[in-house]
Amino acid sequence: MTQDIADLTASIQAFARERDWEQFNTPKNLACALTVESGELLEHFQWLTIEQSSALMADPAKRAEVADELADVLIYCLSFANCAGIEVGQAIQAKLARNEVRFPVAEVRGRY
Repeated sequence: MTQDIADLTASIQAFARERDWEQFNTPKNLACALTVESGELLEHFQWLTIEQSSALMADPAKRAEVADELADVLIYCLSFANCAGIEVGQAIQAKLARNEVRFPVAEVRGRY
C-alpha cells in the first residue's frame, strides 16, 4: 500500500499520540533523534567499498535492516516537519526550484 506524505504524517502522529510521546516531539529532540538514526543508517555502509555497499543491498536480510533504518530516518523527518509546521511537499518543491537556478543543467550535467 502506497501512502502519501499527509497519510504517513497522520499515521506517525497517531502512533506518538497513543503512547503520549508527543510531549517529547520538540524540534531539538527530533533533530537529535534524526541525527542518531541517520548514523545508524550510515553504520551499515561504514568502511565498505562502493561494490561492497551494492552487494550489501542485494542481500535481502541486509536490505531489510537498511530499510528499517531508512524508515526511522523518514519517521523523524516527518515528525520534525510536523512539529516545526513545515509542509514537506512545499518545502521540497521550493528547494528544487532554488536548485534549478543554482545548478543549471547545461553547466552541471554529468558533473558531481
